[in-house]
Amino acid sequence: MPSPKSIKIALCDDHRIITEGLVRLLADAPDVECAGTAENGRDLLFLLGHVAVDVVLLDLDMPGMGGAEVMRQIKERWPRMRVIVLTMHDEAAVIRDLLGKGADGYLLKTSGRDELLRAVRAVAEGQKHFSAAITESLAQQRTSAAGSSPGLEGLTARELEILGALAEGLSNKEIGDKLFISARTVDTHRSNLMKKLGVHNVAGLVRLAVAAGLVK
Repeated sequence: MPSPKSIKIALCDDHRIITEGLVRLLADAPDVECAGTAENGRDLLFLLGHVAVDVVLLDLDMPGMGGAEVMRQIKERWPRMRVIVLTMHDEAAVIRDLLGKGADGYLLKTSGRDELLRAVRAVAEGQKHFSAAITESLAQQRTSAAGSSPGLEGLTARELEILGALAEGLSNKEIGDKLFISARTVDTHRSNLMKKLGVHNVAGLVRLAVAAGLVK
């Protein structure tokens, strides 16, 4: 019998081999319960209207209603429901677009069971979770952008991540949750960024980040 406190998840992918595989992967996790599966966005929305779900594992590329539109409707109808995008796309532009639309997590389909469970548990607690490959992809993009921007060449990859996140309007706590560090550590990095870049407030950091192309 599942625990009353189990995290109830729904799985949506147009390939049954994926959903059936995910069900088997999660079957023996004591704190996770599969509430249902769907092969397309419309079936998923119907399912969510009839069963209690905490976290949705959502494919991005599906016929008919795509994953991005499905997620938009989920967030509109059930704002407290968490959505983890599960896909093969690792392009930074795609990732940023989905994060802007409310994705709580982003995992590549190459992720293993342990990372999948970490993601489910993290987003169920209100945190964000991105696969290590995704974090690396975003960091590389920021490093590349910084390389052609005078004044940012001396920043570390972590400082570039935090600078970009500040420019996106995230709070210290939100950045900490995203990068798995404390809000206090984020504040320390922010102070160091101000010293290195010769600015005196977050607005100055934002202007530099935008000029460097770290955010769109």
